[in-house]
Amino acid sequence: MLFHKLAATVFGIGYLGKGVGTVAAFFACVCWYLLFHVGYPPLIPSLLLTLVVTALGIWSGNKVEPIWGKDHGRVVIDEVAGLFVSVLFVPATILNIVIGFVLFRFFDILKPLFIRKLEALPGGWGVMADDLLAGVYANLVLHLIIWINLFNVKI
Repeated sequence: MLFHKLAATVFGIGYLGKGVGTVAAFFACVCWYLLFHVGYPPLIPSLLLTLVVTALGIWSGNKVEPIWGKDHGRVVIDEVAGLFVSVLFVPATILNIVIGFVLFRFFDILKPLFIRKLEALPGGWGVMADDLLAGVYANLVLHLIIWINLFNVKI
């Protein structure tokens, strides 16, 4: 059980108190940058890392839910997975990661466009799915921002 508590809380970040989702997402930004700061992250390693964190989040979410309750605030691995999704397939520059972070937290906190409905899914799926969709929306907006900048499109 210690393994699942460590995983779900991302090495204890979930125990820090208020704002732990933001702290966990920031931790994910630092990790992503340190791993992939050489340009476009390699497709297979970045995708594999995101999938492994997601699978671990679902598994650990299922294990800690009977103890802590549904989608407890200590569980922050969903923020890490969601942030990873938000920066997939884009150059791992500090600016892109910061924009991905801001967009992800925006969608994760406000939960527009069916994000909130995914929380109703059972167990670890409910913990992870809303953050993954927030990450997808953040990723799409980030790609749009990069595209607009790349082609100097004036709005």
